[in-house]
Amino acid sequence: RRPVPPPTPFGDIDVSSTPAPTGQKAVKRPGDRVFSGLSVGSGILILVTLAAVAGFLLLQAKPALEADPSEVRAGQGLIHYVGPLIFGTLLSSIIALVIALPLSIGIALFISHYAPRRLAQGLGYLIDLLAAVPSIIFGLWGLTIATRAVPVFDTINHYLGWIPLFGGTPSATGRTMLLIGIVLAIMILPIMTAVNREVFLQTPSLHEEASLALGATRWEMIRQAVIPFGRSGVVSGAMLGLGRALGETMAVAIILSPSARYSWELLTSAASGTIAGDIALNFPESFGVERSTLFVSGLALFAVTLAVNMFARWMISRRSEFSGAN
Repeated sequence: RRPVPPPTPFGDIDVSSTPAPTGQKAVKRPGDRVFSGLSVGSGILILVTLAAVAGFLLLQAKPALEADPSEVRAGQGLIHYVGPLIFGTLLSSIIALVIALPLSIGIALFISHYAPRRLAQGLGYLIDLLAAVPSIIFGLWGLTIATRAVPVFDTINHYLGWIPLFGGTPSATGRTMLLIGIVLAIMILPIMTAVNREVFLQTPSLHEEASLALGATRWEMIRQAVIPFGRSGVVSGAMLGLGRALGETMAVAIILSPSARYSWELLTSAASGTIAGDIALNFPESFGVERSTLFVSGLALFAVTLAVNMFARWMISRRSEFSGAN
C-alpha cells in the first residue's frame, strides 16, 4: 500500500501542483483609468494655472520693471515703493500668527480632549461657521472698536514703551498695526482651529491609552502623544492661516492708513502698509506705469506666498513619520 501524504495547510489543494504566477500585469478597469486620468489632469491644470498667473503678472509688471525710477509710483524706484509694503505685509501676518497659533491649539485641544461630547459638537459647528464669515465684516468690527482700543494702547505704551515694538507716540484713532494684527488673528483663528482639531482627533487611541496606563495625567498624555503626533498638522494649519493673512485685503484697507516707510512701532499711526491693502486702495484710479507698479507689488506678494508655502511643505516633509497628521 502507498503511504498517504500528510494533509496540506490549504486543505485538499495541492500546493505543489498550483501554477506559479506568470508575472502578467493586472488589467485596469475603466473606472481606474478614468480616475487616474482625472487625477493627472487636475495636477497638470494646477501647474498650468500657477504658471499662467505668474506669466500674467510678469507681463503686466513689465512696463514698471523697464521704466525709469522717477516714473515709478512715489518717484523713487520699485524697491523704495514695494519694500515697505512687503515689510508691512510680513509684520502684520506674523503678529496675527503669533496671537492665533497658541489660541487655536488650546481651543482645538479643549474641543478634542476636554469638552463634553455635546459641547464639543456645538463648538465645532461654531468654529466652522466663523471660518465662513466675510473678511469685510471683521474689518468693520475692527474699525468700530478702534477708538475703544485707544486707552488700552496708551496703557501698553506707558508700561512697555521701552520695548521698540510699543514705543513712539500712540495713535489717537487706534488704527494701528497692532489692531490689524489682532483683526487678522481673529480672522485666521477659525480655520487654524478646525485643522488642529481634526489633526488631534486622528491621534491613535492606543498611543493615548498607553500613556494613561503608565500613570500619565491627561495633560501629560496630550504632551507625550497628541502634540507630537499632530505637530506637522499644526504647521500645516499655521501656514494655511498665514497664507490668508498675507493676502487679506478689505480688513486692512478699511482700518489702516498706510505710509511708505519701515516702522517697527505697532502703536503709532505711521505704520507700514500691506501689499493687498495698497492695491485695493490705489488700483481703481491708477493707469500706465502707476498701474504696472501695482502689478509689481502683486508679483511680490505672489512670490512671498509661494515661498511661505514651499517652506511649510519642507517643514512637514521633515516629520513624514507622522503620516497620519500630514
